[in-house]
Amino acid sequence: MLYLLLAILSSTAVAVLMRLSNQHSQNGMTVLASNYAMCLVAAGVLAGWPLFPAGEGLSLTLGLGAVNGVLYLGGFVLLKACIARSGVVLPATFQKLGVVLPTVAAMTIFREKAEPLQLLGIGLAVASILVMNEKQKGQRINGLGGLLALFFVCGSCEVMSKVFEHWGPAVLDDHFLFYTFVVAFLLCVGLCVVKKQGVTLKDVLWGLAIGLPNYLCAFFVLGAIRQMPAVIVYPTYSAGTIIAVALVGVTAFRETLSRRKLMALGMVVAALVLLNL
Repeated sequence: MLYLLLAILSSTAVAVLMRLSNQHSQNGMTVLASNYAMCLVAAGVLAGWPLFPAGEGLSLTLGLGAVNGVLYLGGFVLLKACIARSGVVLPATFQKLGVVLPTVAAMTIFREKAEPLQLLGIGLAVASILVMNEKQKGQRINGLGGLLALFFVCGSCEVMSKVFEHWGPAVLDDHFLFYTFVVAFLLCVGLCVVKKQGVTLKDVLWGLAIGLPNYLCAFFVLGAIRQMPAVIVYPTYSAGTIIAVALVGVTAFRETLSRRKLMALGMVVAALVLLNL
């Protein structure tokens, strides 16, 4: 449970820092590349030398890490593209609904069992996301294909952690994350070059600040699913982050919550109780 709580806190820190960076930085892709640079350094330090140890499991770890790195960056690129076409609300909803994929995978592929009350909690967690992200009046769903791709990519990224936890060697957890962020960093740098992104000290510093909790979030989620059923970890992680981010928004950024959002938060609290019975 400690790993899960730390993952929620880390995810909340990422959301807060991303919001602040949007106000103070100039080049989003440069911030992202700096974030991945910090992540790969942190993972490399914890992995230790050699970074490519000989022995059983290296090829699997390298392959899964590379795929995960592509998914990490792909989710961000798709999110930006969907926001440009469909506004903020719908992409945020589809991104968060990605939690459905690892939850279903845990129950079907990995044969994890959930009690009836926990299944109700999972349903409430998903429903709360839909309620929280209210579609504005008159808003049309543009680019449905892109939104579905965002849902699939973000969900698949979470599934990869469970795949590695199930088939990968635990001693290479940090190596898996290192390979993930190396690939994400290299691809992101390539996009920066293609898009001719500028580089400022603020961009780099904000990216580095985001990178540490971003790495810790991935580290703690992986640790949580090694200790607890993934069918509980993923919806609890998603619902817990929603509550934490909402509380920070109200207390630190003076945001107000509509009745609909308050109802959604109540659903989240109920879901968390049911999931952890």
